[in-house]
Amino acid sequence: MPKFVIEREIPGAGKMTSEQLHAIAQTSCNVLNKMGPSIQWVQSYVTTDKIYCIYNAPNEEMVKEHALKGGFPANVISRVSTIIDPTTAE
Repeated sequence: MPKFVIEREIPGAGKMTSEQLHAIAQTSCNVLNKMGPSIQWVQSYVTTDKIYCIYNAPNEEMVKEHALKGGFPANVISRVSTIIDPTTAE
């Protein structure tokens, strides 16, 4: 299944409390449960003013639908073409 990186511009994201992050995660999971198993949230990285999310989904449109239904920004959606890590150098 294709993998996507979603860049979400959220001013002050890095200062969100654990309660706020918990609420965002719950909203995302609730939307995902309604959308079915063809879209999966892998994990997210919170930075100062952005959250970068990794999703598995059949297409970009489904990622956009999740963002719309969850009320999340999806400022940039990029399909991952290849994954590399330190073992790539071996």
